[in-house]
Amino acid sequence: MIRVAIVDDQQLMRSGFEMILNAENDIDVVGLAADGQEGLDLARRIKPDVVLMDIRMPGMDGLEATKQIVNDDELSTRVLVLTTFELDEYVYGAIRAGASGFLLKDSPTDELLRAIRLIAGGDALLAPSVTRTLIEEFSRHDPVEPVVASEAVAALTDRESEVWALIAKGLSNQEIAEALILGETTVKTHVSRVLMKLGVRDRVQAVVAAYETGVIRPGDSN
Repeated sequence: MIRVAIVDDQQLMRSGFEMILNAENDIDVVGLAADGQEGLDLARRIKPDVVLMDIRMPGMDGLEATKQIVNDDELSTRVLVLTTFELDEYVYGAIRAGASGFLLKDSPTDELLRAIRLIAGGDALLAPSVTRTLIEEFSRHDPVEPVVASEAVAALTDRESEVWALIAKGLSNQEIAEALILGETTVKTHVSRVLMKLGVRDRVQAVVAAYETGVIRPGDSN
């Protein structure tokens, strides 16, 4: 069972998501919270696999709660950010802090379920392409300290750098394999090494790091 907690300040949203998720045989909603502090306390108490996290809430917002959850060494909880807005600087901050992806609140049910299963399985949600669009948009703004050090980037082999650039463009392992004429198992190995050397949690943070270090430029999607 995938254990999920829902953090949203709107009761109708919490109840609606709970009803949808509990109808699935492999998902169990184990807790509900109305703001970031409640969500953080809940995550530390019950250690869910995935938290569905709203961003704009009174008190502690979802951005701060996400930061604290993903940086808690006692938790292996992953965060899926839910938002009403496609381009939202708060969502960018949450993804940069370690959220494993985000979805719009009006996304189709099957997309939400797929996202939860992907993230619970250790993957990250890079589709729909709006995730990359969001990162491109806010990476154009004031520079920030990159999420990875230049020494980590320099430690990548040429092939690993190629793989990293393709990850940043949103390609799946299968698509990377086709682009580089490699076996998919080989690509998986390269992806794992890229994440390990960069010291990032998942593919989403690898994308953030690629834009922030200039490995790929905003608008470079080909």
